[in-house]
Amino acid sequence: MNIVRNDFKIMPRSMVCEDSNLRGDITISSGCVIHPCSTIIAESGPIVLGENCIVEEYATLRYRIPENHPDYGLLKAEGTAKPLVIGPDNVFEVGCTVEALSIGERNVFECKSYVSADVTVGSGCVVGAGCRLVGKQTLPDKTIVYEEQCLQREAMDKQKTQMIQLDYLRKILPNYHHLRKANYDPKKAREQV
Repeated sequence: MNIVRNDFKIMPRSMVCEDSNLRGDITISSGCVIHPCSTIIAESGPIVLGENCIVEEYATLRYRIPENHPDYGLLKAEGTAKPLVIGPDNVFEVGCTVEALSIGERNVFECKSYVSADVTVGSGCVVGAGCRLVGKQTLPDKTIVYEEQCLQREAMDKQKTQMIQLDYLRKILPNYHHLRKANYDPKKAREQV
């Protein structure tokens, strides 16, 4: 078993609660909100969380390539896999577990939903509350997964941005939780090069 080194890059304007569980090489982009008791685990390689993502309480994001996955051979040969880049404006609601190896932008993973590593998630998708997506499948853009049977349909409208919720969280969270400080500024990193 390889030892996972904790290396967090927290960009300015993001809010990461100290009570969150972060393990591995994780980059949290500007504008993200990471609630207390949320978990982000980068086992197979680095995770880059896009701008303005929300990870709510008890939500789990895990980057773990299973042994039966085609990319597992690359992981064994090189030691680490390519980074998992999660698109901007995603919402991971309370108690969801997401292990997908490809996640687009403006997706909503509702309460208690589960997405396995064999699923590829496009952009503008909604995985409904309690839905379990396992087995090799691709969710095309603007797909809504709903009900216990995980029925699918195409959304009529594009997913709305979560800016109102983000603004509210930026005002409220500092009043009730200790926050991790931003420790990485891309502007300063460019000046050193």
